[in-house]
Amino acid sequence: MTIDSKDTIDPLRLPQHVAIIMDGNGRWAKEKGKLRVFGHKNGVKAVRDTVEGAVEIGVKYLTLYAFSTENWNRPKLEVSALMELLVSTLSKETKTLMKNGVRLQAIGDLAQLPGRCYKGLQEVIAQTGNNTNSTLTLALSYSARWEITEAAKQLAKAALEGSIQPDEIDEKLFSQYLSTRDMPDPELLIRTSGEQRISNYLLWQLAYSELYFTPKMWPEFRKADLFEAIAAYQKRERRFGMTSEQLNS
Repeated sequence: MTIDSKDTIDPLRLPQHVAIIMDGNGRWAKEKGKLRVFGHKNGVKAVRDTVEGAVEIGVKYLTLYAFSTENWNRPKLEVSALMELLVSTLSKETKTLMKNGVRLQAIGDLAQLPGRCYKGLQEVIAQTGNNTNSTLTLALSYSARWEITEAAKQLAKAALEGSIQPDEIDEKLFSQYLSTRDMPDPELLIRTSGEQRISNYLLWQLAYSELYFTPKMWPEFRKADLFEAIAAYQKRERRFGMTSEQLNS
């Protein structure tokens, strides 16, 4: 498929929420004989193009795995460069977010972010808060196991305080204690770079998501690749435990 994939997309069957694991920045840079941070800088172009592509076709929620809790274990120089890149990118891209009507939000253990980074993030979140075309969520200092553990702690506290009863806890209530409570679960997960794993990302929310893996490294990913992934998604039959016959009837 080429960019013509956009023409094959059924606008009535769009996934509301697309989640992406942006993988391959470091390997892409290494292949070019550059430092890993060179890949991260070029990955910003992929983010911009993908966000614009999502808005263009009407995807309402786009969630990007930008920095995991495990990423804090990377070399300090790389982590520092990533944080500085995040601050500068947020500042530069605010105009683009406003132009496209994109609201920014973030999930994860944000308290772990450096002060300057956290402040810059909150400023852009506030500035774009009234935009309605699409919601871009950055998963920063994020881990699905961390998120689920935090939700369990909050539920346990609510039960101890008597505001809920243990037998009231079900999937719907549990979901209300997750970071993503204000958005639908992703129907489609995209991972770049050829790796085929979820990497501790949205484990609860991805229970029934369609998984799409592409060999392209993240710095090479563009809106045409997003369109191709969505076109492939629309060719799949989502049964949710039922049979094809049940769905068709």
